[in-house]
Amino acid sequence: MLAVLLLAVAVRLVDLQVLHAGTYKKLAAAELSVTVADPGLRGDLYDRNGAVLAISVPTKTVVADDFQVHHPVAEADVLAPLLKVPAATLAAELQRPSGYVTLATQVPASVGAKLAADSLPGITLLDSSERIDPDGSLALPVLGQVHASGAGASGLEYQYNRLLAGRAGTQTFLETPAGVDIPSASTLTKTAGENGTSLELTVDQPLQYVAEHALANEIVASHAKSGEVVVMDTRTGDILAMANLVSGTDGLGLVPGTSAPVSEAPENLAVAQAYEPGSVFKLVPFSAALQDGLISPDTPFTVPDQIQLDGSTFHDAEAHPTERLSATEILAQSSNIGTSEVATMVGERRLLAQVQALGFGTVTGLHFPGESPGILAGPAQWEPTNYVSFPIGQVDAVTALQVLDAYNAVANGGVLVQPRLVRATIAPDGTVHPLARQPGRRVFSPSVDAELIQMFGAVVSGGTGTAAAIPGYTVIGKTGTSQIPAPGQDAYIPGAYMATFVGAAPAPDPVLSAIVVLDRPTPIYGGTVAAPVFAQVMSYALHRYGIPTSPSAPTQVPSTPPSAASQAQDVT
Repeated sequence: MLAVLLLAVAVRLVDLQVLHAGTYKKLAAAELSVTVADPGLRGDLYDRNGAVLAISVPTKTVVADDFQVHHPVAEADVLAPLLKVPAATLAAELQRPSGYVTLATQVPASVGAKLAADSLPGITLLDSSERIDPDGSLALPVLGQVHASGAGASGLEYQYNRLLAGRAGTQTFLETPAGVDIPSASTLTKTAGENGTSLELTVDQPLQYVAEHALANEIVASHAKSGEVVVMDTRTGDILAMANLVSGTDGLGLVPGTSAPVSEAPENLAVAQAYEPGSVFKLVPFSAALQDGLISPDTPFTVPDQIQLDGSTFHDAEAHPTERLSATEILAQSSNIGTSEVATMVGERRLLAQVQALGFGTVTGLHFPGESPGILAGPAQWEPTNYVSFPIGQVDAVTALQVLDAYNAVANGGVLVQPRLVRATIAPDGTVHPLARQPGRRVFSPSVDAELIQMFGAVVSGGTGTAAAIPGYTVIGKTGTSQIPAPGQDAYIPGAYMATFVGAAPAPDPVLSAIVVLDRPTPIYGGTVAAPVFAQVMSYALHRYGIPTSPSAPTQVPSTPPSAASQAQDVT
């Protein structure tokens, strides 16, 4: 019996140790193995000239296995000056019986190297990284932020997270079920990660800086709640600057380089905030009327100061006797009654079609996170009184970028181009891959576009937008001063207005276009508060890019803004 038992044991041992040894070894390793991620370095964000806007730098996370720390006080004394943590705090952590304690995160790689050289028992360094914006909060609503985990949380960081994040690798270790590393065991397997792809943006860092400062100063001076500035290359749709600021210090961070109590907005207002645009929407009826041959720039109109429509009385912002105005003069003086006469000639169906043709009611080519398509009134919502309210921007809600896109089409010879913020990707090996631009779409004929250039030039040369003039350059544009609807009510907030100026330079063949929007400024007029910001930012941009002056442009501009009476005509 004993012999039989010994034989059975021997057979079983052979089965376990020889025939199935490999299988049981794998099962044992699986019980003790732990796989952790080994993330690659996140891709960087650069401006159009290679300046770093956001970059990830390698760091270390310092963890301790306190079961392997036999002299916690002594080790704490060594770690304290390197980790910038009090020795008493570290000593307490090193004596906490958990098997895994995080002592410090985002430790510089140089400090990590010193810790590795010290070979302290129970101390392990894990690879990590820190996202750094060298310019502080500059353009932060556009660039976006990352979570503590390193994933994109907003803006371009979120939109392009899959590209920027790269591919994580893995490392597999052996440890006991209690979470203690097995000292004799080395890494079982290691799969290398891949660093993320970097992005070259269309943004120009110096121009972004100037735009933010000009906007911040005006927000403070006019006591505005918030504001936006967007500058665009008319031909490519490249966004050269996109500033989004709010009054106060509750935003994403104070504007770099200024002590003004103005901070970066919590979101990209230029694409996320839809507002009633006011008189800048007059592009819709005038362009449609010109395109259909209903008017020319010199077509005369008889314009009273008020009209009766569907039992309601509508009037211009300022009382005036019945006037004889050309189409150009109606636009330059921003007459609401005159504009309604043009809109009536165009008709409901054509007005609604022109709104959509100009890109309103849909997201732009940016597809930016949180971007609003705006709110459009359709045939079902049309009312007789809309022949006044619709063409002066009191029915639809649009974004600042949508308005700029439409006016950029005027500046671009009648061709609407998609805006873009990213113009190339940069592979981990440094190879640059330019991104193809989307083809443009013609919305005005060349002849109509030339007429629009002439008419919008009159707005700046002698109308409500004279404060947007730039010495040596011919500027075109339009002012807008619109009331703000009360949430959930069929009424407007008393005294609350949005002030807008949108334009381009130098005419007749503009190279750059831009828009400025201010929320609840005082004074309220777009020609008084938004137009000067446009002039300041556009002047810098024209000189920065070496754009030649216009031969026929005035060398001086009015030293005083347009009168309050002329600006009041712009109010809708």
